[in-house]
Amino acid sequence: MSIYKLKSSFQNMLRPLVGRLAAMGVTANQVTLIAAVVSVAIGALLVVNPAPALFALVPVWMFLRMAFNAVDGMLAREHGQKSPLGGYLNEITDVVSDAVLYIPFALVAPFSLPWFMAIVFLATLTEFAGVLGVAHGNGRSYEGPMGKSDRALLFGALGALVAGFGTLPPWTWHIQPMACVLLVWTVVNRVRAGLTEA
Repeated sequence: MSIYKLKSSFQNMLRPLVGRLAAMGVTANQVTLIAAVVSVAIGALLVVNPAPALFALVPVWMFLRMAFNAVDGMLAREHGQKSPLGGYLNEITDVVSDAVLYIPFALVAPFSLPWFMAIVFLATLTEFAGVLGVAHGNGRSYEGPMGKSDRALLFGALGALVAGFGTLPPWTWHIQPMACVLLVWTVVNRVRAGLTEA
């Protein structure tokens, strides 16, 4: 169960734009790198200046970043731009982007840095578990319930709440352990999926 299941519909909406970008000479790797640079810039801005209003950038960018991720994949697969370098860039920049966009929330009460370090670690582990399917001759695993798209929805919603209210109510502290449990569940699901395919 994951909103990743909506990816095909999202891609269909973007396909005309992707065709125009390909005709203009835009490459998948360029799109991947641009998305990573913007993610790092937003994360760094929020760490340096964690003003609540600036967290409004997170939901906007999380949506656009999903579009960037879909576009670079479509350029690679549908326009002959798939490459080993692109595969490395796609996985590495996703993990880096997640980390820099999640960590600023540790500066928002009632969240804390140790919990968010755990979330970043487990989020990275989910992507590692997904990629291992390819390493063992099977497909990339995208199982949820806390895949990249699901995390984008969660942190986008949290960013909107911080921007709208300036802080978060005390009960939202529980989101941290709940997210960790869901991330561990995701790792298990991806390992099981890889073993099933094997």
